[in-house]
Amino acid sequence: MGRLAGRVAVVTGASRGIGKGIALALAAEGATVYVTGRTTEPGASPLPGTIGETAAQCDERGGRGIAVAVDHGDDRQVAALFARVREEAGGLDILVNNAFALPDDLVEPRPFWEKPLSNLQMFRVGVRSNYVAAWHAAQLMVPRGSGLIVAISGYAGVSYTYGVIFGTAKTAVDRMAHDLAVELAPHGVASLSLWQGLTLTELALRNLASIPGLEGQPATRREDACSPEFPGRVIAALACDPELMHLSGGTYITAELAARYGIRDLDGRQIPSLRERRGSPLWGPVMEEAKGAEP
Repeated sequence: MGRLAGRVAVVTGASRGIGKGIALALAAEGATVYVTGRTTEPGASPLPGTIGETAAQCDERGGRGIAVAVDHGDDRQVAALFARVREEAGGLDILVNNAFALPDDLVEPRPFWEKPLSNLQMFRVGVRSNYVAAWHAAQLMVPRGSGLIVAISGYAGVSYTYGVIFGTAKTAVDRMAHDLAVELAPHGVASLSLWQGLTLTELALRNLASIPGLEGQPATRREDACSPEFPGRVIAALACDPELMHLSGGTYITAELAARYGIRDLDGRQIPSLRERRGSPLWGPVMEEAKGAEP
């Protein structure tokens, strides 16, 4: 029986990519995972993967996958998701805010004024959607006095990556995770942000193969990359850490937490931290801040 047997998780944006990898890693530890996303039919997206396929693979990993079609830009659909979790599962242990509206031109090397204003969708699904999901999740977690909310972010929070909106959105995600932790601390619910480097998702692999000059840049070195399941392994360890509340509020480099918990990637590699090359997180645990404020 896995470490997360009996635990319930919601992973947003899990048709494919990092969300799918996290869902599978949590299921491998026995969790029931609500897999959300917009892709329900094969071929509906240029990239492979559906929420149903992810849910089925969660079952194969030893947990339970429940596919729920959700557009995280639609508050009514998000509310219905969490109402279903409440009705079916009776509570929630883990929320992973991974959904992010990546525009097709994200990695194109054009300045912001030459890209469409529609790229502001990254604020709608990527920042606002995180808040809405956390708002609902807190109402399930606070009465129980426990829970973990994780935001998937990256070095873009402090290091220019792919453009103005992307970096601004990731910075906002980190700050939001910190301030959620401030208000959740009295209730035993943790909130934190994880920094991913290059993750070899379906989209990343397609872009590396098709866009000349993309590979080998500071954010796209294959030797630094991890699998989509790597952050899920770290989240599983966080959820089982009896000292979790001491980490709440912080922004953490996934690779550094992995080293702390003795976690390696699927191929046995220890994923490197890029702190020295790409920057350090801005936000630390709220407990440390509280100590520093004491007279």
